[in-house]
Amino acid sequence: MSYSHGVYIQDLATSLTTPIEGSAGLQVIFGTAPVHLSADPYHTANEPKLCYSFAECQTNLGYSDDFDTFTLCQSMDACFRVFNVAPIILVNVLDPNKEEHITDNMEESVPVTDSEVVYAKPYVLLPSLVVKHQDETLVQGQDYLAMHNDTGNVVITVLKEGAASADALTISSKSLNPAEVDKADIVGGVDVATGKEKGLELVRQIYPALGLVPGLLLAPGWSHDPVVAAALQAKTEGINGSFVCNTILDIPTGEGGAKVYTEVKTAKESLGASSAHAIALWPMVAVGEKKYFYSAMYGALTAYTDAENGDVPYASPSNRALKVTSTVLEDGTVVRIDQEQANLLNGQGVVTAINANGYKAWGNNTAAYPSITDPKDRWIPVRRFFDWDGNNFILTYFQKVDQPANTRLIQSIVDSQNIIGNGYVARGYCAGYKVEFRSDENPITDLLNGKLTVHTSFAPYLPAETITNIREYDTAALESALTGG
Repeated sequence: MSYSHGVYIQDLATSLTTPIEGSAGLQVIFGTAPVHLSADPYHTANEPKLCYSFAECQTNLGYSDDFDTFTLCQSMDACFRVFNVAPIILVNVLDPNKEEHITDNMEESVPVTDSEVVYAKPYVLLPSLVVKHQDETLVQGQDYLAMHNDTGNVVITVLKEGAASADALTISSKSLNPAEVDKADIVGGVDVATGKEKGLELVRQIYPALGLVPGLLLAPGWSHDPVVAAALQAKTEGINGSFVCNTILDIPTGEGGAKVYTEVKTAKESLGASSAHAIALWPMVAVGEKKYFYSAMYGALTAYTDAENGDVPYASPSNRALKVTSTVLEDGTVVRIDQEQANLLNGQGVVTAINANGYKAWGNNTAAYPSITDPKDRWIPVRRFFDWDGNNFILTYFQKVDQPANTRLIQSIVDSQNIIGNGYVARGYCAGYKVEFRSDENPITDLLNGKLTVHTSFAPYLPAETITNIREYDTAALESALTGG
């Protein structure tokens, strides 16, 4: 058993009289970005980038509408162009310093027209350009200027006399090779030689580096792979030894996935989506011609819903405007899901989307349902609020660790947390909230080892998933109207 030193939380199975609800909000998103368009492409890989605006995303990682190649751009677009919600943390795994992730473009002669050269190579890393006039290597920023145009090519404006009027220049370069990024890069690991963490291992660094606790882990374009889905679910618990969060998974809609709603249950099981900390989604969504993995849009919607509710994530994103124009498969085929089909998916622990005078997210169950029905693990808003409250407890009382374990310390924790809980109740976040120090949960053996335990009972409100109007024919009213009786 490991040595304990810090603040910890522990879940108990929910009793019938104590239903529980939950929430948490900061998105940490893993994928690939067009870093050749960023300000510093060689220092972008496997580094968490905190972004509060679309402009920051562009500067830090670049941006492209090619969502299939550069998967992080889905979330950039969804968060800042569709929902306008911030911040987000982006982790790019496309590494210009990794041999497998680059392509060497050999020297070639490129014609000069009106002092300009159009270098038609995709994903060129501008710092790698080598431009020569005859045997002279030209200096970027002094002899020429280079920039990417809207088509992805590099436009070189030649400033040096002689070279500007030459028939051609000799150019070589290096380009990104995003096709070589695979699921192993997303899952990541620790470099044995350097100790550097990569991919999902960087979840551990978010709080130490940025002072923020992850709320939602995403990997749009990758989470539909069972290996990545398993890694994402594993990373939701025990972050930095104590924090917890949730992940959003995409059920595949292409080959080997679900192309119709009746195939979703099997596809979910094949994906391995089963954690109470996971939200499983089907199908994909689109805004006009842009296709998104649903997780990118749902993550933005969830963060937006939290922000609308005072940054307290107690409300479900279900039945809220999704701001998309269609639901689609991987190949772009439109899928129209009615409420009856959507309800079947909800019963299988899958969140989907329906068009009810505009597209809405539809579903409140975590991926653990129907195997697990405990309210704190079944309901998405319950699980998320539960995790968020637990993380807040750790952050609030970490300052109390190592203080004398006397009655004053115990009472200060109990009293202050009850005040916080009473505030939740007063604002309508939950029906009740009570913190106690129980003697039966604090045996002398624990006290002698410096361990204190407090017990929290709270009951956030569950989503009103079904509203029924019972109607009957009033014969007495008819009789009265016709006979006056």
